[in-house]
Amino acid sequence: MIKPDFSSMTRIELRAYVIAHPNDKAAFHAFVDRFTSEASTETFDIPKTNSEVEEVEMLIRQKLEQFKTK
Repeated sequence: MIKPDFSSMTRIELRAYVIAHPNDKAAFHAFVDRFTSEASTETFDIPKTNSEVEEVEMLIRQKLEQFKTK
């Protein structure tokens, strides 16, 4: 069996392959490597007050709404 070239796959294709082949550890590692290399390195402090928690909740809701409209 010939192994697919994970580096030539798009992220969507690689994700689909990993889902279709859950026991393929090499595919899983390739997907995780690609996901982490493309992820933002931005970090945020943990909210400390109720108003900060509420602000974070509002920002999360706004982001979720943006995804719904795409």
